[in-house]
Amino acid sequence: MRFQTPLVPATLIRRYKRFLADARLDDGREITAHVANPGAMTGMKEIGTRIWLEPNDDPKRKLKYTWRLAEVGGAFIGVDTSVPNRMLRAALERGVPGLEGYATVRPEVRYGENSRIDFLLEGGGVPAWVEVKSVTLSRTRGLAEFPDTVTTRGAKHLAELAIRAEAGERAVMLYLVQRTDCTAVSLAADIDPAYARAWAQATERGVETLAFGCDITSTSVFLGAPLPFHPCD
Repeated sequence: MRFQTPLVPATLIRRYKRFLADARLDDGREITAHVANPGAMTGMKEIGTRIWLEPNDDPKRKLKYTWRLAEVGGAFIGVDTSVPNRMLRAALERGVPGLEGYATVRPEVRYGENSRIDFLLEGGGVPAWVEVKSVTLSRTRGLAEFPDTVTTRGAKHLAELAIRAEAGERAVMLYLVQRTDCTAVSLAADIDPAYARAWAQATERGVETLAFGCDITSTSVFLGAPLPFHPCD
């Protein structure tokens, strides 16, 4: 997926109210940008961080910039939590390792208790229900971790996937690492022990786990290679 508008570099002044960030453009102007990420954003919201913004000229939008990437230690980190699903849909239609051979890719299908699965893959034998989680936390060099904060919603999704698995269908938890400096994925059980337990229980009930990296530059984000998943690290 290529960004619709060339990104512009800036320096982060502060991130606040979950969806707002103040930044200084390289020409000295200070602006407010939309932050499409309600999470903790640990390690990517420090004052002075190099960030990349996507400008827009839509008169209907109050804010003229959206924060897309952070650059930390020479690595790009994807900030926008909506990017993975947009990028993944195109990748799934072409065929993703472990999820090949499906004729149709349906996003945002209702299931469970007032939930929507990210993707339902059909037309290739047993349907596959695929839940996607964006992973941006890294506290150990080379290791990405999920979640970066307590997520009761994430645990609920695992339980609902387990119901599909027990019904004889494929249920897949897909962790997508939105940073270019990690080569493996783990669960942050110290941050959210309940989520780690929910993952273990879902796995016992037949839920599969896949993990992938992202190839990120200041112009595009594409699906990267499969990554090893180590739940107990």
